[in-house]
Amino acid sequence: MFKKIILAAPLAAMLAVPNAQAADTIKVGIVLTLTTPASIIGKNMKAAFEVAHKHLGGKIGDKKLELIFEDDQLKPNIGKQKTEKLIKKDKVDFMTGFIWSHVMGASAPVALKAGKIFISANAGHALYAGKKCHKNFFNVAWENSQTPMAMGELLNRRGVKKLYIMSLNYAAGKQMVTGVERTFKGETVGKDLVPMSHKDWSAELAKVKSAKPDGVFVFYPGAWGPAFFTQYKQAGLNKTTPLYNVFSIDGANLPVFQKRKMNHLIGMFNTSFWAPDLDNATNKKFVADFAKHYKGQVPAHYAAQAYDALMLIAAGVKAAGGDPKNTDAVRKGMEKADFPSVRGKIKFGKNHFPIQNFYSRQVVNKGGKWQLSVRETVLEDHAPVMSGECKL
Repeated sequence: MFKKIILAAPLAAMLAVPNAQAADTIKVGIVLTLTTPASIIGKNMKAAFEVAHKHLGGKIGDKKLELIFEDDQLKPNIGKQKTEKLIKKDKVDFMTGFIWSHVMGASAPVALKAGKIFISANAGHALYAGKKCHKNFFNVAWENSQTPMAMGELLNRRGVKKLYIMSLNYAAGKQMVTGVERTFKGETVGKDLVPMSHKDWSAELAKVKSAKPDGVFVFYPGAWGPAFFTQYKQAGLNKTTPLYNVFSIDGANLPVFQKRKMNHLIGMFNTSFWAPDLDNATNKKFVADFAKHYKGQVPAHYAAQAYDALMLIAAGVKAAGGDPKNTDAVRKGMEKADFPSVRGKIKFGKNHFPIQNFYSRQVVNKGGKWQLSVRETVLEDHAPVMSGECKL
């Protein structure tokens, strides 16, 4: 009996070590698109999470902070599988990331059912801002229709009377179209929503030429942007019809445009809640350190959102006395949004979506690097229009 006790003591001590380590570590599961041509966005966001991790000193309070990345391959079923793996196998405390609305739509219910706090760092599905809002769901970006609503207002200010609309045909793409139509006061003279497998816009561009609009609104994020803008120029439309875009030109793909010498994009407008030249100390440090960390690049708005997502988690845990398992206290801390955001002061509505300004931005060449620069405030303290449908 005595020998068994002696032998068991070291064994018990050994078994206790992993448990102690787990208790001293806060794990954040991050699902992004890290392969396929769309990985241009995911890699930009991954770099921003890493910068935020470094700025936090690799810990929250006295606990180690561990980031676990997974690739959704731009597929809802894969995103769901990776979310399940992170929760069940890796035992993460929080879930974040998620670029695409259809991927997030498959994954968020899994995390919320497991009692995890879920922070979308990009996907802004309208239902989660309204009827499907949840006490443990946060978004640090926007609801999908808000940015194009700002664009609709910008189109009005710039005197566009006849508009042709072009977008990808999936959840977010449809909501982008809804957004611009909600605020644009002129006439929509044509509309094309194409599948995510689309590569040849010759038929659609022929229709644009025939319609003779004052402007063309496009939503072609990530790798779709360079392909479309190349074909737009080849069709000669860049000389006759101004392009206005949301999420199609950003810090992630501007280096690609610059390398290809697509100079017809200089001066083009889009809208966003953020820009690299927003004048606040947190943003200046983020932009500078991101460039040092990631290929000398200027960060995209995707990166800004990823940075704020991790800072929001840190603020929530600190408010809970360093205990990530105290979900109620963490949630209350996150609702206060007491952290230095790259966009300036951030505040949440009852649906846990930001209430924030939206700006017009223009592509400029600054110091030899193409980037987006703020021109004017288009919408102030703007909340998702469906916020009233949230019953929290």
